[in-house]
Amino acid sequence: MDKVDLDSPHSMGTTIIGVTYNGGVVLGADSRTSTGVYVANRASDKITKLTDNVYICRSGSAADSQVLSDYVRYFLHQHTIQLDQPATVKVAANLARLLSYNNKDMLQTGLIVGGWSKHEGGKIFGIPLGGTIIEQPFAIGGSGSSYLYGFFDQAWKDGMTKEEAEALVVKAVSLAIARDGASGGVVRTVTIDKDGPERKFYPGDKLQLWHEEMEPQNSLLDIWGGATAASPEPMRE
Repeated sequence: MDKVDLDSPHSMGTTIIGVTYNGGVVLGADSRTSTGVYVANRASDKITKLTDNVYICRSGSAADSQVLSDYVRYFLHQHTIQLDQPATVKVAANLARLLSYNNKDMLQTGLIVGGWSKHEGGKIFGIPLGGTIIEQPFAIGGSGSSYLYGFFDQAWKDGMTKEEAEALVVKAVSLAIARDGASGGVVRTVTIDKDGPERKFYPGDKLQLWHEEMEPQNSLLDIWGGATAASPEPMRE
């Protein structure tokens, strides 16, 4: 039997997206947490709340991104108390960038910070591996992003409505799920504007199918012919 090298790098994939629209931002992500070819969690939540008006999408190592988000949330809470006003999206993103850059030799995580503030409106910041920070009208990350750059070049447009932005994010994540084996599960989104955040949930069996995908099945019996099909023969010694 071949020995498994537990110290070898694991393949950690996901799809995270942030999009600005006329009045706010929409963040979206799939829900599959994988360790190589093993799906460790099929319904994880990769969109984490930092403040009432700022959220962060996490990709890469789940442990690294979770602890970084916890630190950012803690520092933003102190910042809000000291200044007696909510932190802006730019402040939150720069805190995440600072922690990511100062620990770049130990962290393996890519982030998208998005939110709304009365001073700046809706903002999206991409923070890839290494701690660079880039303000963009839209940002995509994770292994599924490789399949989406051309799609976003064609589909994204300035001044979208809230409904158009939400539909774009859901469509993009479902496209990545169809192509990327490390992305899957359900789609979660959060829309943030002057009225606050609004979370939405899209089950995997309700997503649009692409590229001759198989329809979701409850069990192997459905593939073999449904409830009317005969049960498979039991294994005999």
